Amino acid sequence: MKTFKLKSLEVFDQKEEEIMQHNIPLLDGLIINREDDQDQWTIEAFIDKSHLSFFEKLKEEAEEIMLQVKITKESNEPATFITSIMGINEIGENMNILFVGTIVDRRINKIEEMLTSLIEKGYQGNDLLEKFKDLIS
Repeated sequence: MKTFKLKSLEVFDQKEEEIMQHNIPLLDGLIINREDDQDQWTIEAFIDKSHLSFFEKLKEEAEEIMLQVKITKESNEPATFITSIMGINEIGENMNILFVGTIVDRRINKIEEMLTSLIEKGYQGNDLLEKFKDLIS
């Protein structure tokens, strides 16, 4: 297992057709690459207890919760995770939330977007391959 410092946490919550982004101020936090067979990560966010009702409701209503986190340094690119809440614990005037989930490989998403765009522009066969190579090099 590898443990890293959690520097920021954003929670995405879907309300009907709208996706809401919630920036959750951290008091502290860790993110652990469990290096297990399912490539799962554990994310622990130590936050103010004022967020308790939000997370309790989220745990009840959502099977999967999308998070964006920054790991180790604020200047790092955010990593996206699909998670579920494993625990909510009150600790004095604060609380911690435990998430377990998997990281979303954004590179794959970007490649799919590029290929889709090229296909929509009419590229096919070798022309598609050559144009794609031009874009990624």
